[in-house]
Amino acid sequence: MTPLYFSTPGEEKTIIKVNGNPQVKKHLNDLGFSSGSKVTVVKNLSGNAIVKVKESRVAISSEMAMRIMV
Repeated sequence: MTPLYFSTPGEEKTIIKVNGNPQVKKHLNDLGFSSGSKVTVVKNLSGNAIVKVKESRVAISSEMAMRIMV
């Protein structure tokens, strides 16, 4: 299990767990980051990550990407 931030761009992964306080977990869940969901890092950009989740592209901070375990 590793943080999403360290995933290789273009490689599809399955979310195992989302860490953080309840507010962070709810925010990420609202964006589509929930256990069992498929995600792909599109690009890592200077502390941020562009991630494809549920047919949408979402930009998240590296801090948020470190909380998503794949």
